[in-house]
Amino acid sequence: MLRAIIHIGLHFLIPYLVARVVYADRWRVAFLIMISTMLVDLDHLLADPLYDPDRCSIGFHPLHTMPAIGIYVLMLAVPKLRLIAIGLLIHMFLDLTDCIWMGTMKWF
Repeated sequence: MLRAIIHIGLHFLIPYLVARVVYADRWRVAFLIMISTMLVDLDHLLADPLYDPDRCSIGFHPLHTMPAIGIYVLMLAVPKLRLIAIGLLIHMFLDLTDCIWMGTMKWF
């Protein structure tokens, strides 16, 4: 339970900190755009069971795979997509750290 609370909290805290530090002049818009990228978790609706607290999202859900993450990295090169890409990559990084915390990422 504590892991889940920390995980969800970081999904808000890290984009907030990035927005405040990197996009100080327009931090509210930057924060909202990065938070909106949590919609990437809609791919969890394709899973059975829908929610499994011990499942690693990375590599399991379609929008959490390496090809998708590669596209998010490429999006960094497009200025109009950069905030979306940053939000998605923060999300993937936090999901990866959750997988490591669970001990489900054997290659680390």
